Amino acid sequence: MLNDMLYYKSYETIGGEKFMAPAPNLGHNSIITELITNINSYCRQNNCGRVFGDNTDVHLPDGNLFKPDLVVIKKENYSIMNWQGAIYGVPDMVVEVLSRSTRVRDLTVKKDAYESNGVKEYWIVDPYMKTVDVYILQDGKYKLDGSYTKFTEYDWEGLNEEEKAAAKFEIKVSIFDDLFIKLDDIFSWGFDD
Repeated sequence: MLNDMLYYKSYETIGGEKFMAPAPNLGHNSIITELITNINSYCRQNNCGRVFGDNTDVHLPDGNLFKPDLVVIKKENYSIMNWQGAIYGVPDMVVEVLSRSTRVRDLTVKKDAYESNGVKEYWIVDPYMKTVDVYILQDGKYKLDGSYTKFTEYDWEGLNEEEKAAAKFEIKVSIFDDLFIKLDDIFSWGFDD
């Protein structure tokens, strides 16, 4: 047991198997910091929730232990938080920022686990493509609510008028009534073109 603790300084448990959770790089941290800043500010102003970042243990009811990049717990669900330890239950919102080492798990196994455990909103942020895919739980299944892209000037010029008209520059956080986050805020630093 002690050797496991020394070997796996930061890990997730998926289906009973431990996976190392690598430390995030600066670009990854920048994205999470911007999201935490925006969501936490809203939660504080409205006294409606708490936001946690990297290395927060989330023990899901199915036995999986994840360390999502960002977790949001609405005020009515505070009972799942153990202030001396971790989260034991289902968060209202989870965000994962893709990396080369976690990409496949974030898009498959973890997405499926968040869905089956009842996480209401799941964001997948791709820092390299500067995209955010937002999934909303409906009738027990995730539905893609929207795909958002921060376009470079070059990419923007390549879009036709219909594509430009359909482009969205901010994302609605569905678990709250009136919280919107700008793509420019999410991708404000790092992974520059």
